[in-house]
Amino acid sequence: MPTLLARTRLRVPAAAAALALAGAALAGCSSSSTTSSGASSSASASSVALSGTITVFAAASLKKSFTALATTFEKDHPGTTVKFSFAGSDTLAAQIDQGAPADVFASANQSTMETVEKAGNTTGTPTVFVKNTLEIAVQPGNPKGIETLADLTKSGIKVAECAATVPCGSAAVKALAAAKVKLTPVTYETEVTGALTKVELGEVDAALVYHSDIVGADGKVEGVVFSTASDAVNSYPIDVLKGSTNTSLAQAFVSYILSPSSEQFLLKAGFQAP
Repeated sequence: MPTLLARTRLRVPAAAAALALAGAALAGCSSSSTTSSGASSSASASSVALSGTITVFAAASLKKSFTALATTFEKDHPGTTVKFSFAGSDTLAAQIDQGAPADVFASANQSTMETVEKAGNTTGTPTVFVKNTLEIAVQPGNPKGIETLADLTKSGIKVAECAATVPCGSAAVKALAAAKVKLTPVTYETEVTGALTKVELGEVDAALVYHSDIVGADGKVEGVVFSTASDAVNSYPIDVLKGSTNTSLAQAFVSYILSPSSEQFLLKAGFQAP
């Protein structure tokens, strides 16, 4: 049974390198561009053949970053369209295993991807492209003075947490267990974005979300770092799905997400290197 491996760098085949040398006089046929997303995607003679549409199933925590990266990818590959379905990774995995049409899956943890892999719905060995860690999201100015996980148990503090079946929820369970803290949340959300929104709207005082969610909130919330977050770091794998109807475009998009420029963009968005 294939297992998830740390990401590996793509290598250019010798034949492709020879062709590149032979075509040096046509260097003008290739170009690269950088957009406001901060990532670049190289357009080359081989990319001209890319066309059509792919559907990417991706963890809710990737919504802002992947949407920006896809905009760059589409501009550098005219005639292509990247559509998304963002939700909790467990929900997406279940939909894939039930036959939902999708070309690429990016999960917020390895165990969820493994369910798709074991069902025979991936094309290779999924590659981890980023990691993410939890923080306590609080309202700007931290009016409740929340500094630790233990503070979340104080009387009158309303907390949102992800359901245990969701990657952010399973990570929260590990972090809380390591801190020997037991919470009684007022709500369990099926997506990390749902927990974050509860804080933004003032419906709860705090929520356990990813660091990338804090960064992406653009000041609508503040983040409180806690010591046991390191006990529950999630790794994000990605792979082309067996049901893809446009494998060339799907693989090109996965390769783009694994590129150094995309990694740098994701690091700036609050994710960690794989």
